Amino acid sequence: MNSQTSLFQISSFNFKISHIFVIGILVLAFSTSFLIRSQPAGYGFELNEFDPFFNFRATEYIVENGFSEYFKWNDDKSWYPHGRDVSATSQVMLHSTAAISYQIFGGNSSLYDFTILFPAVIGSLTVVVIFALVRLFAGTTAGLFASLLFAVSLPIIIRGSIGWFKSEPLGIFYGLLGLYLFLSAMHSKNKKIIISKIIFGGIIMSFGMSSWGGNQFFIIPIGLFILALPFVRKDHKFLLWGVPLFVVTFILISSMFERPGPNFVYSLGGLSLLIPTVFLISSIFIQKISKDKNKIRNSLFLLISIIIIGSFLLIINEESNILPLPSFRYLNAINPFLTTLDPLTDSVAEHATPNISQSFMFHSILMIFSGLGAWFILSKKSFQSKIIIKNDLKIFVLIVGITGVYVSSVFIRLEVFASISLIILASIALSVLSKEIFKINLSSKRSYILKISYVVLIFTLFIIPLVFPANANWISGVDIPPTILTGATNHPPSNDWLEALEWIKLNTPENSVIASWWDYGYWIQTLAERASLADNSTTNSHIIQNIAHMLLSTPDDGWNMLQKMNADYVVVFVAGERLDAQYDDEQIYYLSHGGDESKIPWFIRIAELPEEKYLESDSFTGTDYFWNETLLGKMIPFKIVTHYNIALQKETSVFQPGFIPLSTKEIKYDSDNDPLKLVYASPSFYDEKTGPMTGIFIYEVNKNYFSPNDQ
Repeated sequence: MNSQTSLFQISSFNFKISHIFVIGILVLAFSTSFLIRSQPAGYGFELNEFDPFFNFRATEYIVENGFSEYFKWNDDKSWYPHGRDVSATSQVMLHSTAAISYQIFGGNSSLYDFTILFPAVIGSLTVVVIFALVRLFAGTTAGLFASLLFAVSLPIIIRGSIGWFKSEPLGIFYGLLGLYLFLSAMHSKNKKIIISKIIFGGIIMSFGMSSWGGNQFFIIPIGLFILALPFVRKDHKFLLWGVPLFVVTFILISSMFERPGPNFVYSLGGLSLLIPTVFLISSIFIQKISKDKNKIRNSLFLLISIIIIGSFLLIINEESNILPLPSFRYLNAINPFLTTLDPLTDSVAEHATPNISQSFMFHSILMIFSGLGAWFILSKKSFQSKIIIKNDLKIFVLIVGITGVYVSSVFIRLEVFASISLIILASIALSVLSKEIFKINLSSKRSYILKISYVVLIFTLFIIPLVFPANANWISGVDIPPTILTGATNHPPSNDWLEALEWIKLNTPENSVIASWWDYGYWIQTLAERASLADNSTTNSHIIQNIAHMLLSTPDDGWNMLQKMNADYVVVFVAGERLDAQYDDEQIYYLSHGGDESKIPWFIRIAELPEEKYLESDSFTGTDYFWNETLLGKMIPFKIVTHYNIALQKETSVFQPGFIPLSTKEIKYDSDNDPLKLVYASPSFYDEKTGPMTGIFIYEVNKNYFSPNDQ
């Protein structure tokens, strides 16, 4: 019985044994993806990171109040007292898709648990989409390789593991599905199906845009592909109506959402599709009226003219700002040489530029096979004949490969695009190699050994990055506790943050306003159910700057600022290590483990204050002025008692380069006469065991405080 043996037939579809094999591989890919993505659940079944908590609350609002109320919702717990227009400033389709999915598939589960599982399920379902897309390029074998590679890709899984209820998993799902529908329509023969695929593809792509702003980067390869089509595709009849239909559908539906909004039509993203489409139509007409030998030349002249005019208009726009431009992070992905002077943007970890070691850890063996895939596509006809890819799709694959790697070189968050690019190219290479190996006809024994050896080699090559090195492989890279259990530190998981937020919920008035650094805003709003001054959307940099300034002000000035902000409580987070040593019979602590005490340099830059006033010469250790004269210094319940150099095993009473500050406990605000009063400290603060200390401190603002300086 061979693979093409028919099992049964449904209408015109003939179900064969080979289909069972394909389904089996896809089930394996889905299962592998889901299992790897589910590892963080071992630490606790919680939402991960920060944004998922807001996304959960927004989804909950739809489930409880309906879509009509959602689109009118001004969230009064966000950015107190201004609030936040949620539908205009967030990922509407993420919240909508999750809410609808919950109502259909949620059953008896809680919405919180459902949103924890949602990204892992959607991310794993994407293995089917990438299979279909790559199958379109290079056949079923390449598609199956792509599904397996996607299932274990570290950058994709990191930003789509269990609890990661953020934009990327759904955005990538919609983006790749939209691409598949558009590209498959280009090579379909049934006109009704073609039209349906094009329109549906445009709609799905717009859903992706409303799910994740990062989907704007799908526009780059699509726009470049449209520019290339007049040169690589002979069937111009489809291009004249198919491409404009897709582009218009995509842009119009996208503009109907509040984000990206109507301005998307004439934004850089919209024009990146409209201008290539205009060029496509113009180029086709020019080629029709041109002599055969001049067709390509005339189209090139037109393209060069558009590039020159476009560049000129962009230069003019820098001065006039006629066209709405994307945010800096999107422009920076297009032009890596752009720099920002905004410390708030720089302070966000996901905006960091990946280094070579990180890129190698993310992609490792994929780099080799993707390069081989590109070589196969560009090589002589002897190799090209082994890749069944239509000429226009070859161009698209190469464009995706180049642009994916290019945009990911700026922000570590965008490594997902490099992964997608490398997976497509690597899958093509593995497909070609596999076909060549398995069609070799040697003696039965030698042929068998060769084929088995090949399978073992490929299996080994891809197993290595999954398990090696022990603490930096593709599996361990996902095996990380939810952020709510670690406070975004390297500490082992604990319930300190959960208990602190629960305390706020149960022990403060419902109309209380909580001041904290913006990192903790979504947690406070969602788990503590209280209003915060700032949150992780960072939509108001002025307020964040004021908070930074408040933290670094003198206690009296800081208290006055808190009064103006109408803050009732202040939350401070400190992370440190409880050492097995004592100073004057008191436990010694080493701070600077990722809490607010480690963010002081960013507070200074954002508040635009002189660094030397608050930091020692190492630009990290707080000065005496910081510890004794600032509100934040007073709220951190520790005092520096000595400085120690581990290598030299020496101690000094004052700061010296190479010496780390060591502290003991000292609660400075515990009286009704102080501007603030400590009303809660997390259990870890009172623990006496050696090891990590996670301190969440809640201070009540003393509304009746009377400053001695006012006398």
